[in-house]
Amino acid sequence: MSIEWVNRAIDDLRAWGRANDLHVDVDEIRLLCDYASDYLGVGHLGDFTADTFEELLLDIYPRKVIAPPESASETIAAARTLVDFLLSTEEIGGKMAVRMRATIDRAEPEMPVALADTTRFGMAKSLFSAMGADALEGDPPVPVGESAHEPCGCPGCTPLPPVRLAPREVLAEAVLRVPLMTDARRLVQWMLAGGRTPTVRGRLRARDAAEAATQLAVPDPALLWELAVRTGLVALEGGAAFDAEERDPLQVWAEAVEFLVEGGTGGAVTGWEVFDGELYGLCDMLYRLQAPLSIDLVTEYLEEIGLLAEEEDLDLDEAVRRLVRCGLVERRDDALALTSLAVWGLRELFLRLGLDAPEAADLAGADAATLIEGLLSGVPLEAAEADIENWLSRRAPVAAASELLGAVSGAPAVARGVAVTIVDRLGPEAEEAVRAVLGEAELRPHAIHWLSARGLAAPSLTEDEVLWMSVDMLALALPAAGEDPEAFGENMAASGPPAHMIEEMWRVDHPDVVEVLELLGRSLPDQSVAKAARKAAFKARSRAIG
Repeated sequence: MSIEWVNRAIDDLRAWGRANDLHVDVDEIRLLCDYASDYLGVGHLGDFTADTFEELLLDIYPRKVIAPPESASETIAAARTLVDFLLSTEEIGGKMAVRMRATIDRAEPEMPVALADTTRFGMAKSLFSAMGADALEGDPPVPVGESAHEPCGCPGCTPLPPVRLAPREVLAEAVLRVPLMTDARRLVQWMLAGGRTPTVRGRLRARDAAEAATQLAVPDPALLWELAVRTGLVALEGGAAFDAEERDPLQVWAEAVEFLVEGGTGGAVTGWEVFDGELYGLCDMLYRLQAPLSIDLVTEYLEEIGLLAEEEDLDLDEAVRRLVRCGLVERRDDALALTSLAVWGLRELFLRLGLDAPEAADLAGADAATLIEGLLSGVPLEAAEADIENWLSRRAPVAAASELLGAVSGAPAVARGVAVTIVDRLGPEAEEAVRAVLGEAELRPHAIHWLSARGLAAPSLTEDEVLWMSVDMLALALPAAGEDPEAFGENMAASGPPAHMIEEMWRVDHPDVVEVLELLGRSLPDQSVAKAARKAAFKARSRAIG
């Protein structure tokens, strides 16, 4: 964070600007100094080097600062002013100033691209960016007597996404297999069978906890007992423990989730007190992402919210193992995801907190237009696959193809691409429906390709149709490419259109041709082919203007 040397430097900078009648962007330069101090070990102005500016402009800012690409010019200008100030105050010499200015000149065209590159974003920046700029506004004070979970405009209170829930019977059975819940029940039965009593406050006695840990081979007996009490697995009365009435397993689980993520467990869940205190935030984030999160990004998230201080010694693998035992997360190779039980339990918690936690609609029985709209709403890949398979299983191939293609007649390329991709899963039985759209200009190239790929009689594709279909399918990739341009570039390098085809794409009468070509120009690793794409984009824009 900002320290004294930064404050002194900013005061000197203001005075220097006034003395030289210069406009100085103090806020931007303060940010440069703050990040140099926080992340690059800069302890005073004389520590700045050319490498410091390169890391700030092309690494730190793209990862940490939420700013549009066009704001790069302001930061570059501030960096140049800072160099002038350093030279004027003799913090650096002339040769260093030359190197710094050369570095800033090189960074100038690269910084806007870096700011727009989502693959460079740190975890916190990715989340805040996804939730919108309004999420950055400070939390308003919570009036006395009102819940701290009332919507307040912060990232945690932005609308929750619709989620898919597993069937209740599946969830109820799964609860009985969660190790934490199984061990809690075993502990209750052990206590009751031995006539053991809790403390006056209903807690597990230290001697019983030690004995239970040995005899039952369970970790954290005190946590298990408190969980059992909180969720009604055991009844307490007059300092004694009794069998509780049988309860709905899912109701017990809902209360268990609330206890684990909000119960002030003091480190008993993860083995690390501050991590226990952030479980609500971590689970909320995974709930919103609806996708596995790499362990590296979890580590970065903990660093960015200040939990991984140097003096802390967190064994993240052990913490994750404990969370798996609790039934909150599952580990998928080197990534974490919420369990289906955790998704259900968190949604119940959000509803109890008064938040709008929608359940995603079952798309299997929907019409084709609703299916496509649902798939385009950001459904996670696994859920999308299940939706498609279930939707197709309820329809004959010819009926499915007819409904899908009919739903996207005249629709945008992205919707058309989804429909064509699903139809591509169908066999020759769908021929009649596919052949019926040969007369529609936007669907004809796709229909010809579909028929030919199955060895069915089909017209030949003209050169213009090949180009049009290439642009149309690339337009389908635009949203995903924006989220992961590096992966898109790799895919295009391996299987994208050849350079001579890209050079001719500008002629295609397609509403997305400029955007497609600009994307190729930014993403293709082969610089000569990327340059061809940029030239083609210029031609396409010029034609549209003309």
